[in-house]
Amino acid sequence: MLYSMNLRSDNLLLFLCAANSHFYILVLIGQKHLVKNLLFPFFFLSALHINAQDIKGTFNSALKKLTLDKSFKHATIGLLVVNNSTGKTITSLNAETGMAPASCQKIITASSSYELLGHNYSFKTTLGYTGKIENGILMGDIIITGSGDPTLGSWRYNATKEDSIIAEFKQAIYRDSINEISGHVNANESSWKGEIIPGGWIWEDVGNYYGAGAEAINWRENQYDLFLKSGKNTGDPVQYVYTNPPFVEGLDLKVLATSARKGSGDQTVIYIPLFGKTGFVRGTIPLGENNFSVSGSMPHPAKQLALSLEAALKKVSVDSLTAGYPKTKLVLPQMHSFYTHKSPVLDSIIFWFLKKSINLYGEALIKTIPYEQTKYGVTDSGVSIIKKFWSKKGIDPSAMNIIDGSGLSPANRVTPSTLVSILQYAKEQEWYSSFYTALPEINGIKMKSGSIGGVLSYAGYVTSSKGINYTFAFIINNFDGDANEVRKKMWKLLNLLK
Repeated sequence: MLYSMNLRSDNLLLFLCAANSHFYILVLIGQKHLVKNLLFPFFFLSALHINAQDIKGTFNSALKKLTLDKSFKHATIGLLVVNNSTGKTITSLNAETGMAPASCQKIITASSSYELLGHNYSFKTTLGYTGKIENGILMGDIIITGSGDPTLGSWRYNATKEDSIIAEFKQAIYRDSINEISGHVNANESSWKGEIIPGGWIWEDVGNYYGAGAEAINWRENQYDLFLKSGKNTGDPVQYVYTNPPFVEGLDLKVLATSARKGSGDQTVIYIPLFGKTGFVRGTIPLGENNFSVSGSMPHPAKQLALSLEAALKKVSVDSLTAGYPKTKLVLPQMHSFYTHKSPVLDSIIFWFLKKSINLYGEALIKTIPYEQTKYGVTDSGVSIIKKFWSKKGIDPSAMNIIDGSGLSPANRVTPSTLVSILQYAKEQEWYSSFYTALPEINGIKMKSGSIGGVLSYAGYVTSSKGINYTFAFIINNFDGDANEVRKKMWKLLNLLK
């Protein structure tokens, strides 16, 4: 607040100023335009203070009302909102409580990757061969050695599409004076150790595209598309039509799904048995569909790539290569390496990782971090390195109990305060511009979203109409009712910060 003391002359003005609960006497000497320029910051700061007080009261009142909603009777709500300019907290509710963050955990993996790998980092996939070349014929095998590139065969980049990679590899082989191969194309995944699927993932997820684990050789984002035909009446059986790619190595599915009402969407789950070879498609798809697409996780992506390249070199169909299937995890000290493919840089990978919430990318990154430091690419080592890194930045390791890189596991526990701290740390780094660009814009706010069973989360940045910037993390665990309705309620509260 600004008060005049009515002491005035041509060159002197005396004001009593109140700002942030303190009073100041301001004496201004000079011309009117100088007085105006000097007074502006006080008006500005005072306005910010009043606005901050108003939004805090309004926001916390709305939050209290939200907590009384019957959908959250048995839920845990975690929320932290911080004013970036002042560093002051607008609201804090269970900010230090560990909660399942779902895909908001990708904020941790992305920021850690920027710091520990570098924004220009690229994955490398190497071609080599065993045996000898005689008159343009390789008397041996082509070996593909991977280091976890999640973009190999991805449709998100022109240079990484399936056809582009196969053409690139073929040209590299021809340039090395190999016109034919007598042996096979083999996949070498020996650079990574441990399990493909992180601990804590649930059975209902791992057969579906979003539950594809990261391997030393990934192909087509380890995804295939299954096309189905529904019946005319509710309860009618669903029929298999075809897959893309047409041949998926190791895939054996029995479709047990049925038809449901129109508009019911994809309610299917692909179950992969623990020791059996046959998977099962259960659930429902809408009535009247002739080409309904459901995406699953490839059983053997490395073999799929090896077979695809061998078929291209031998000019035969992939499914005709029924003998001598490619091997994996080879130890080949006699191999001659002759070509290296580099992935898009990390900046570009993080863009799609956050923008489209690709779980595979997160699992590849959390294994790559330890691989680059210790040549041992396992998830647990990646988690340990990440927790140690953020511990040095002041984040208690117990506030970041994570077990994967994507947030798919419902056993992950992260505090809202941890997410806010990492988001604020990101603002001060040289890679922030790329990170900010990669965050989706949802409901007019730059934020990452997360969703698994009974969990909805949002974390990011929002700027008010008054130009005030906030960082926030908002997580709800164990809500009741329809997720879309809960999402609308969360957006309504966040809208108050706009």
